[in-house]
Amino acid sequence: MENSVLIRTVNLTKIYPSGEQPITALRDVNLVFQAGEFAGLVGPSGSGKTTLLNIVGSLDVPTSGSVEVLGEKIETLSHKKAARLRNRHIGFIFQTFNLLPVYTVYENVEFPLLLLGMTAAARRKAVRDALAWVGLSDREHSRPAQLSGGQSQRVAIARAVVKKPDLVLADEPTANLDADNSHHILHTMEDINRDLGTTFLFSTHDAKVIAHLRRKITLVDGRVTADEARTT
Repeated sequence: MENSVLIRTVNLTKIYPSGEQPITALRDVNLVFQAGEFAGLVGPSGSGKTTLLNIVGSLDVPTSGSVEVLGEKIETLSHKKAARLRNRHIGFIFQTFNLLPVYTVYENVEFPLLLLGMTAAARRKAVRDALAWVGLSDREHSRPAQLSGGQSQRVAIARAVVKKPDLVLADEPTANLDADNSHHILHTMEDINRDLGTTFLFSTHDAKVIAHLRRKITLVDGRVTADEARTT
């Protein structure tokens, strides 16, 4: 996917019903993302960042316009095909970690692979590779309650990248972390972006994340107001 279009939005608009006054979350958004980018959507709360991330991740659909991800038109996909796109090609990282408390670190990271029909040996190698990427090989038997916030977010990153997805969507991934852990997490994601070619798209208003972005797209009231290439 190197130097190829991974995501394209054309006149993307999203309107949510809300009593007498519908809420327009996105207005005529036109964006193109190439494979291998390390990009972020920034802007105040309510600017449409998470809505755009959810539509790109096939968790929602546009009201009008078009969104193409890996050659698939999101607005035309059945629930089954949207789930297949997510399962095979997209990883998600959230600010709340979303780890399963009764499972070990190993089992949490393995979980997405169970949907792909991989052999046990292939799953074992993929999980251990992912834990090595995030520096947690020694914690595979631990449970989430035994981890720090930074370690929990690293497990969430391992879970997102274990299937070597084309795209990782990260919604405020450092919101619950201190500065040191935030920088460690961001360096880990930069390493994965470089080593695996994984595209990262963030939703954030965290200055620590913004400092690491190579492209910053600003949203205000659902509109793109700036799109800047950056050096970090």
